[in-house]
Amino acid sequence: MLVSFGYGKTYAQQDLLNTAAAAYDSAQYQHAIEAYEQIAVQYGVNPELFYNLGNAYYKQKNYPKAILNYERCLLYDPSNVDAKENVELARLQCVDKIESIEPMFFVTWGNNVRDSFSCDTWGIFAIIFFLLFIAGCGIYFFSHRTSRRKLGFYGALLSIILCLVSIHYAVAQRDHIQLRDYAIVMTPSVIVRASPADSGTQLFTIHEGLKVRVRSTLSGWSEIELTDGQVGWMPSEGLEVI
Repeated sequence: MLVSFGYGKTYAQQDLLNTAAAAYDSAQYQHAIEAYEQIAVQYGVNPELFYNLGNAYYKQKNYPKAILNYERCLLYDPSNVDAKENVELARLQCVDKIESIEPMFFVTWGNNVRDSFSCDTWGIFAIIFFLLFIAGCGIYFFSHRTSRRKLGFYGALLSIILCLVSIHYAVAQRDHIQLRDYAIVMTPSVIVRASPADSGTQLFTIHEGLKVRVRSTLSGWSEIELTDGQVGWMPSEGLEVI
């Protein structure tokens, strides 16, 4: 299922959107991909664009590209339930099924809270809570009734705490987006080596569609880490950053 999104109201933009949607509906998925990628180049990207690209690639059975675009959608909109479900469906079509090492529970909990909303949404929450803080201060300083002053004081205190929490997660979400240290393997089969050279000792083999964390790069090689903790080097050209 495609979703609609808005970039503006120019005829050229709407024409491209209509072209992409029509191509997708008529099963011309390559034409839809080309139209959406043209939109990305000319007008910028957003989560809905990545989601639609992921759907088009999935229909083509290009699962690595589908995973890449669903992951990009979730990077900007981690609350997108459809993208979460679709990326898992795409992963089922890939070769590698690697168990993950779960981080400490409080790290997982914090990441889940951060990913509950987008960076922009956390920013909106921060503004709302700050306005409530100002309102609470106004009630506390200008009200003559003790009960209202207490309400204003505790309301302002709670609001400023929630404001700071929202700012924290907005910054965390922004940093998560800017870091871009995860990538998708695009090469059908890759030998991961112990050093950044073709002569390096062979450690293990991975396949297209696998999500890895890029720890560092050196002379056309990337040091990657799998979700089970394995580390090694592979050619950077075989990766596409999320």
